[in-house]
Amino acid sequence: MGVDEAFTDFVDARWRHLVRSAVLLGCSQHDAEDLAQATLARCYAAWPKVEQARDTDAYVYRILINTFSKNRKRRWWGEHPTDVLPDIERPGDLADAIATTSAVRKALLQLGIDHRAVLVLRFFADLSEQQTADALGIPVGTVKSRVSRGLEQLSLDESLTELLQS
Repeated sequence: MGVDEAFTDFVDARWRHLVRSAVLLGCSQHDAEDLAQATLARCYAAWPKVEQARDTDAYVYRILINTFSKNRKRRWWGEHPTDVLPDIERPGDLADAIATTSAVRKALLQLGIDHRAVLVLRFFADLSEQQTADALGIPVGTVKSRVSRGLEQLSLDESLTELLQS
């Protein structure tokens, strides 16, 4: 398989996960797509190195996190979160899904970037503790403690508690 074919297969398999991970890190949908595209552009430029990495997914998510961090430092974030979402009429199931997504995003945004990144990589990207540690350049013990503290903070979030009770 050629370099372009291997890279295309990788992009086809991971695009949605990279975009969703970026959204969960705090990007808007459009910014998440831009971040995933920038990450994959960097991967393509060094594809032989990426492909030879011990764990390709961890390597790519590390690029995603690094690109995200660099972009946040440079960009002004003029958005202001709101507690009240506009009323939009949606079918029941879709409305519930939107409410759940909104509550989870809001709860994740209350966490620090370090805890949010660990939780997104562990539970959404489904990376192992070791892969998450490799992606973030931190020890496995730090991953474990951040997961524990992050989940503890999420368990105290009222919007998530209300979701579980309904």
